Parts: sequence; C-alpha cells; structure tokens
Amino acid sequence: MRHILVYGDSLSWGLIPTTRKRLNFEERWPGVLEIGLNSADHHVRVVEDCLNGRRTVWEDPFKPGRNGSQGLAQRIETLTPLSLVIVMLGINDFQSMHQNDAWLSAQGLAVIINTIRQAPIEPGMQVPPILIVVPPPPSIPRGAIAPKFTGCEERSAGLADAYKEVAAAAGCHFFDAGSVVTSSEYDGVHLDADQHLILGWELVGVVTAILN
Repeated sequence: MRHILVYGDSLSWGLIPTTRKRLNFEERWPGVLEIGLNSADHHVRVVEDCLNGRRTVWEDPFKPGRNGSQGLAQRIETLTPLSLVIVMLGINDFQSMHQNDAWLSAQGLAVIINTIRQAPIEPGMQVPPILIVVPPPPSIPRGAIAPKFTGCEERSAGLADAYKEVAAAAGCHFFDAGSVVTSSEYDGVHLDADQHLILGWELVGVVTAILN
C-alpha cells in the first residue's frame, strides 16, 4: 500500500461554511481521492495533515502553530516512505492581518517545497514527488469570517499563476483547483460539499498519472 500526504488548511480539513463543523472523511476531497484511487486498484492510503488557519510561512498572532513550514520536515520524516505529497495552501496568507500579495505567498510556497525535499528521511528512501494544488480564488468574504478575510479577494489576485511559476521552477506537479471548483457563496472562502466531491474526483486522474 502506498501513502499520500495531504498537507493543507481548512479547505482540505473539510470545514463546512458558516459553521465550525467538519465534513465526514468520505465527503471531503482527500477522502474522495482515496476512495477513487482505491476503486481503481491503486491501493493507497491518504494521510491528512490539514490545520485550520495554516499559512505557508507566516504566524497567526492569535493562534500558535499556523506557520506551515514549522514541523513539516519532521512530519515528512515520520510518514516516510511517501509516494506523493499534495500541498494545498495559500488562502490564509491573505487574512486581513497580513498584507501579502500573490508573489509573496508563492515565495512561502517555495519554502514549503524546499522543506519537504530537505526533510531528514532515512538513507536510501525516495524524496516524494510533490503536487501543488492552488485553491480556488476567494470571493467577497461573508458571515462570521468576513473581518478575518477582508480584502483577500484583491490581495490574492494572480495566485494561480504565481504558484504555477514556482511549481514549474521547482519541478513539482501542479493543478489549479479553480479550474474545476469555486469558493462557497456562503462565506466566500471555503468549499461546499459538492465542490469537495468534484475536486476529489478530478484529482483521482491527476494523481493516477503521477503514480503511474
């Protein structure tokens, strides 16, 4: 059995928009991906490491542990051997407490990629390939999270292109989730259940090509 790590934030954790509840494993896209791959006889286990509020390299002044580069190398070391690491981060880089643009977030992504590749895995074990999944663009934030994400739709403009450039330069696989799904109309940031299903099944084909 091969293992795939999904390293993400609340969009992958399965936060249900306008609530603090979580979709079931088979409803959120990492679970849909595992089910789809196993139905195609790939025999994989998708390991989720998805933390609400996780950034690429920035700290949250109100909640500790949201800097995605911290502890990542040890996570890779713990789970090795891995057949693939899927990284889906970025939206929280544009919370209103940060004044980041797409270029700055992409530089944070580059740090994440380098951290994965420099993890102290055991000698002779393969450094896993990396698939960068850029989240869909946020719309105007609504509801309780609106103050936290004020202006995110403007500051994150061009994120897909910036991430694609970093992924290409680093030799990573790339997928633009915004090409198949949209952010929730209820809060403007997260994914509704039907979008998790669409994204998971789209990634079955992408991941199959990588594993083969």
